[in-house]
Amino acid sequence: MELKVQKREKFGKQLTALKKDGFLPAELYGRGISNLHLSVSAKEFAKVFKEAGENSVIDLLIDGEKRPVMIYDVDVDPLKNEPRHVDFHQIRMDEKIETEVPLRFIGESPAVKEKGGVLIKALHEIKVEAFPSDIPHVVEIDIGGLGEIGAVIHVGDLRLSDKVRILDEADAVVATISAPVVEEEAPVAEAAPETIVTEGEEKRAQKEKEEKTSE
Repeated sequence: MELKVQKREKFGKQLTALKKDGFLPAELYGRGISNLHLSVSAKEFAKVFKEAGENSVIDLLIDGEKRPVMIYDVDVDPLKNEPRHVDFHQIRMDEKIETEVPLRFIGESPAVKEKGGVLIKALHEIKVEAFPSDIPHVVEIDIGGLGEIGAVIHVGDLRLSDKVRILDEADAVVATISAPVVEEEAPVAEAAPETIVTEGEEKRAQKEKEEKTSE
């Protein structure tokens, strides 16, 4: 996967014109190299980022030279939901790195389908260590084995290539099936007992009324 970039000489207020031309400002850094200010086509970057994410190696083409990098950070405009700045991290293919890999849940849980259970996804990514070329783009989690309420998948249950070391705790919960939520009916308020007026009370009330009238 390749992405062509150019060295950038525009900064500050000049970046507005750069973005109007369809380019994003970017930075390249890494151990043992000088930082480079770059610009990249917003359209081409969006295409590569969708496929590579932040845990796949891509080759940056800079003046005809290929540099292996990973997308380290993308600053997104919260209103337009579009990238506005990118950081690339140059890596060495012969050195292991730590990164996070997203989880993708596949299959169908019998406990959800047949027993009304609720799938709770406790993790959405896991941290791994491996050589850049061995890092998976995504880890698929098959929930087809979750057949009972309370069934759990732990990090220790995941099976990855022996070239990839998972750094999260083995007993950390990846997903579980919780019991269905039962809505409790609101208690019916008891009707207030009707006021019972005795004959004596009626007479007293009548007498008090007469006394007030005579006054």
